[in-house]
Amino acid sequence: MPSPSGGFEVPLWRALTVFRLASLAYVCALAVRDADRYAHPYAVGALILLMIAWTGATAIGYARPAWRRWPLLLADLGVVMAIVLATPWVVGRTALTHGVPTLGVAWMAGPVLAWAVSGGRRRGTVAALLVAGADLATRERIGQSSFTGVILMLLAGVVVGHVARLAASAEERLQRAVELEAATRERERLARDIHDSVLQVLALVQRRGADLPGEAGELARLAGEQEVALRALIAGAGPAAASLPDGGEAVDLRTLLSRYASAAVALSAPATPVPLPRRVAGELAAATGAALDNVGRHAGGRAWVLIEDEGATVTVSIRDEGPGIPDGRLDEAAAQGRLGVTQSIRGRVADVGGTVRIMSAPEAGTEIELSVQR
Repeated sequence: MPSPSGGFEVPLWRALTVFRLASLAYVCALAVRDADRYAHPYAVGALILLMIAWTGATAIGYARPAWRRWPLLLADLGVVMAIVLATPWVVGRTALTHGVPTLGVAWMAGPVLAWAVSGGRRRGTVAALLVAGADLATRERIGQSSFTGVILMLLAGVVVGHVARLAASAEERLQRAVELEAATRERERLARDIHDSVLQVLALVQRRGADLPGEAGELARLAGEQEVALRALIAGAGPAAASLPDGGEAVDLRTLLSRYASAAVALSAPATPVPLPRRVAGELAAATGAALDNVGRHAGGRAWVLIEDEGATVTVSIRDEGPGIPDGRLDEAAAQGRLGVTQSIRGRVADVGGTVRIMSAPEAGTEIELSVQR
């Protein structure tokens, strides 16, 4: 898994350089303290010079994103393992038996952390096992302290790798959020421009020509349909699928209801998405469609659909300017077996835990409110 060129992982690479410098200083301090106990002190000095040079080389290499790849990672691991394997000869078995630490000490964890940052937990674990195996191979007797060092190195590889992957994931999400915000701002800018020009012209043509006979009236009707379609387009309902706070799948109710918008049906919706669980949004949209069918059959004229998102409650209102519903008409229709309102509207909304309220008066139109709880 390649490492990103920058972003949230940059501090991890810098921290790795700091760790290698600090651990190298610790190795140098131990070398000065135990110089008279080494079997080949000059060889130890030569290896420490190599460690200093390699620490500088890796600091420069890992600072460049293009170099954080397999050639440098493998070379880093190879150099450290070679120095660790040389410990029995340069330090001496006798010195090691009497408690003199190995030459690598904490410095040998450098490639483990580098592999973890570049590739995550798995790569860090592989590097930790290889370095730990080389360290164990240098010891004549393997005790509890030896295994403690192995476990600590494994934990370092796993934890640092996990943090590195979280950083990469966070960077990707931030990038997507920035791109979405930029797209939203551009869409809003275009929407303002279109609203100030094209939409106003189409609305004017539709209003002025609605009562004209012949082709002029037809052009007005077409202008009204195009106005509705264009408004739906620039409203930008966004992706149909989204995520709920609890991780479940949701859809934007605006997207489902936008199909009903036309020259005869005006749809008003919030500027931001109205996410609902897929089944709830589907039943609410189907109930809205059934209500609009009733408007077309019994009321005629125009209808208005309003979506209100109040946080805990989402309400869809369908209003018409028809003759209204006479008292007792709904009960009479249900008794005759015509269950459009009872099943297609009330039943659908009730199935998802919602409520339906119908308000009507003679010659004053009808308003139906469909409400569901989040």
